[in-house]
Amino acid sequence: MKSASLPSLRVEPELRKAAEEVLREGETLSAFIEASLRANIERRLSQKEFIARGLASRDHARQTGEYVDAGAVLDRLELMLNEVKEQRS
Repeated sequence: MKSASLPSLRVEPELRKAAEEVLREGETLSAFIEASLRANIERRLSQKEFIARGLASRDHARQTGEYVDAGAVLDRLELMLNEVKEQRS
């Protein structure tokens, strides 16, 4: 597959300097920008999927009338968190 170019990006000198200061050894600014773009695309896709699952769950609950009490959910999440903390100790 052929590669494609992205539009030229104009930024304030302070932003460019900040980006250059966090580059890893041997990393180019172009590689950093590409990695940042990929990470943001992945994050937005995950958010979109999360919202879709939430809306589907809401619709299912409305159709069936089956809801889970928020307190029960929080209790279960706290239990799961405590189990993970114990495993790490």
